[in-house]
Amino acid sequence: VQLQESGPGLVKPSQTLSLSCTVSGASMATLFYYWAWIRQPPGKGLEWMGVISYSGSTYYSPSLKSRTSIARDTSNNQVTLTLRSVTPEDTAVYYCAASKTLILGVTSKDAYEYWGQGTQVTVSS
Repeated sequence: VQLQESGPGLVKPSQTLSLSCTVSGASMATLFYYWAWIRQPPGKGLEWMGVISYSGSTYYSPSLKSRTSIARDTSNNQVTLTLRSVTPEDTAVYYCAASKTLILGVTSKDAYEYWGQGTQVTVSS
C-alpha cells in the first residue's frame, strides 16, 4: 500500500485548502484502516489534524475542528482534507497516514502502518 498526497501548492489567505491522499496497492473498501492527516509547519514539529475511520467516523484536533473536514471516497480510493479560512500559519507539509487501530493525536511515524511523502502547502497572498 502506498499513499500519495496532492493538492495546490499555494493558497491565498481566507481561502479553502483541499488536499487528496490517493491510496494505491489495495482497495480502501477492503482495508479496515484509520486514515489520518498530519502536518508539519516549517521549523516546527508534527501536528495531528484528524482521522477518519473505515466506517466514516471522524475525529479532529480540538484546535482545528472548526475549520477541518476529512472525508473518504472509496470509489476513487482517496481520502480528502478540507481546511477552511486558511492563514499563513497553515503553511506546512501535509501528510496522510494509515493505522490499523484508532489513535488520536499521535504523530510518531512508528505508530502508523503507512505514511505518504507529503505535499507542501504555502498560504500567501
